Amino acid sequence: MAAPHLSEREDVRYLGRLLGDVIRAAEGDAVFDAIEGVRQASVAAHRGDDPATRAALDARLAALDLGDTLRFVRGFLLFSLLANLAEDRGAAPESRREATLAGAIDQLAAAGVARVDVIALLQGALIAPVLTAHPTEVRRKSMIDREASITRLLAACSDGVCAPETEAELIRQITILWQTRPLRSVKPVVADEIQSALSYLEASFLPVLPRLHRRWEALTGAALPPFLRPGSWIGGDRDGNPNVNAATLAGALAAQAAVAIGHYLNELNAIGAELSMSSANVAVTPALAALADASGDQAASRADEPYRRALIHIYARTAASYQALAGRAPPLPAMVAAAPYARAAALLADLEIVTQSLASHGGAALIGVRLDGLVRALRIFGFHLATLDLRQNADVHARVVAELLAVAGVPGDYAAMDDAARVALLGDELASPRLLFNRHANYSAETLGEMAILQAAADAHARFGPDAIRAYIVSKTSGVANLLEVYLLLKEVGLYIPGDPPHCAIMAVPLFETIEDLEAAPQVMAHFLDRPKAAALARARGYQEVMIGYSDSNKDGGYLTSNWSLHEGALALADVFAARGLQMQLFHGRGGAVGRGGGPAFDAIRAQPQGSVMGRIRITEQGEVIASKYGTPGVAETSLETMAAATLLASLEPPRMNAPDFRRFRAAMQTISEDAFRAYRGLVYETPGFNGFFRAATPITEIAELKIGSRPASRTQSDRIEDLRAIPWVFSWAQARIMLPGWYGAGQALADFADKGLLAEMVAAWPFLTAALSNLEMVLAKSNMDIASRYAGLVSDPALRSAIFGRIDAGWQRTRDTLLTLTGQSALLEHQPALARSVKLRLPYIDPLNELQIDLIRRRRAGEADARIAEGIHLTINGIAAGLRNSG
Repeated sequence: MAAPHLSEREDVRYLGRLLGDVIRAAEGDAVFDAIEGVRQASVAAHRGDDPATRAALDARLAALDLGDTLRFVRGFLLFSLLANLAEDRGAAPESRREATLAGAIDQLAAAGVARVDVIALLQGALIAPVLTAHPTEVRRKSMIDREASITRLLAACSDGVCAPETEAELIRQITILWQTRPLRSVKPVVADEIQSALSYLEASFLPVLPRLHRRWEALTGAALPPFLRPGSWIGGDRDGNPNVNAATLAGALAAQAAVAIGHYLNELNAIGAELSMSSANVAVTPALAALADASGDQAASRADEPYRRALIHIYARTAASYQALAGRAPPLPAMVAAAPYARAAALLADLEIVTQSLASHGGAALIGVRLDGLVRALRIFGFHLATLDLRQNADVHARVVAELLAVAGVPGDYAAMDDAARVALLGDELASPRLLFNRHANYSAETLGEMAILQAAADAHARFGPDAIRAYIVSKTSGVANLLEVYLLLKEVGLYIPGDPPHCAIMAVPLFETIEDLEAAPQVMAHFLDRPKAAALARARGYQEVMIGYSDSNKDGGYLTSNWSLHEGALALADVFAARGLQMQLFHGRGGAVGRGGGPAFDAIRAQPQGSVMGRIRITEQGEVIASKYGTPGVAETSLETMAAATLLASLEPPRMNAPDFRRFRAAMQTISEDAFRAYRGLVYETPGFNGFFRAATPITEIAELKIGSRPASRTQSDRIEDLRAIPWVFSWAQARIMLPGWYGAGQALADFADKGLLAEMVAAWPFLTAALSNLEMVLAKSNMDIASRYAGLVSDPALRSAIFGRIDAGWQRTRDTLLTLTGQSALLEHQPALARSVKLRLPYIDPLNELQIDLIRRRRAGEADARIAEGIHLTINGIAAGLRNSG
């Protein structure tokens, strides 16, 4: 039967019905009835506060045996995944016009910004979503592929109807989903995470970005560089991940080359089939004729087809490049032998010979979307596909440099020096042509590993060019020496060339993460940029990047203080750069969860402080939200254009408030932030037993032990909160529906602020606070203190449980009440009806998973050895994450 597609809600109902049909057909009426009975009971429980409906749901859940529990959890997990597909499909066509580049340009024009200024900014812009792995990302590629197929099928439904054959194929795909193991059978390795990211780059970025750039050039009427380009950390981020090394870096680049060049080969093959023009009918340029003659193609059937012969030659050289860079034979071998292209630019030059010949001989229409798209793709992706960053902890660099200096006989105890002494010594070594590393000397495994990955980076530059790796992120940056240490290590492999000015193809990028480091960031960068050679490096490349971390600053100081520290840090950093006539490029380390800087990208970018963007921005796209933002070409197009539009508005939009108001607001926010910081630290770091409560009342132990990500949950063997990675910290609280990192401390600080009139002004007029409260409201709407209290029941000490959960519950109630008062609402999400509908639809499918997870965790911790218990916990983790979406 045909199904209506009049709304996202009906899409969800339709897919849910098909899923029910699939479960009934596969498992029988009894299993279907059990799952459907729980579903109906949960929906009923959400319609009111009737204890009887709650009891009915509890009774149905308690009646499930382990086998039924696993089937039930799979059913609700798949429903959440299908609901996500419907939501994403509904989001693309309904995106706000202001969130497109055309809308942003119109808005700027209305504000008096000249079009020439818009074009000038875009011609110097860089906007980069940077894909990262995720220690709690739980999805399999097999599942992702099926979801992509379902999305494509839904797109084929038009005029409110799915054709019978489309519905039949939807049922087939959902059946495959039902019968596919949703979890990994082994813990993923870095190579698995690389392949996962590549699937999105291949399916969405490769086709979408050339199309967007073509549209933007037509919109502006100007030639624009490929200012929106993807990046990646996967394979180069070894901060706390012992599984990333020189081999994974080389493997990531080879895999990326296979995807990029494989795409070019497919397009070249198709273009060659199209360009069948005969020299008897049309002339060609001398350059095209030379390219055709260079092919060595002797086939008589193509003797009069110069474009095909030229493309045979281009294909052969590209195939040789595939072999050289990907390390394996291309899927479709070349017809003739040829040498590989040394760089993507050489392939681009040959393609431009083809386009110029067509354009100058009456064939401009033949260039078409395909050839034009291939040329644009080469300009965006090169042979490397996505620029890969390196990342390592500053403490590691310090130890490696200390060992290199000691083995080389350089006087002094580097480890004992303060930052100033280290800077002086490093400056001398950077100016010297001598190298420290001696391949015949004995070094620690750590030093040898770091030197190996640096050599792999140098090899990557030789093979792919400088766009392969542009940045080296230094985690835990606290002083100038942390940056100079990286340049000294790069010098050892020939990537830093001493001189006046020096040259370095890879930029050392400080990452400021904790509240303390964010406050010190302006002074650190001022001292760094006041060094003439550091300033010369920044001027030579045109900018210096600074990364600011949302996740660790939140774990350190709480949601509101983290956001405020990042805002103030960005403002102060912009002043540091402006005073020295240098361009700053901010790299925002945002997560998917609000507790890690997540939330709507458009509003977040627009809320950046004035002068801190200026057309250049990079933003991490964490593993848990990549699928929702880039899972299909349509959704990816919306996400990428939204990022471009927001960057343009944040860069050129006139200030939305006057200077006196801004000063008043900042002073007030400083007070609020300090109060929120005290409240948050008082609970998390100063309350005896809090760490024990956290580890008992959330599934952090199960997340750390199960086969979820390639990276350890903690940076060290310690179980201190300070050493726990921010991602599992946030993810664990989300699973328990407490979501503490996304709100705690904010409500108390806002409620205690005395000047309510000023606070009302700030809420009404300040984008920073508006965005912060909007995200906080979403977190509150997805949290559930009733379910949270059941997780608290996992804490064995009743006094500890009562004391800490009592504070959390009271804090949640106060935060909600304060937010509703400030925003003039009677209920959460009253002013965000679309989000309210989405949350309302999802919660009946999430809450039972929480109930089952609690029971399974209790049984596992009690020592029950049935393997299905661990599998059930893992499934519930997956299902709850899918239902909550931006949860980790």
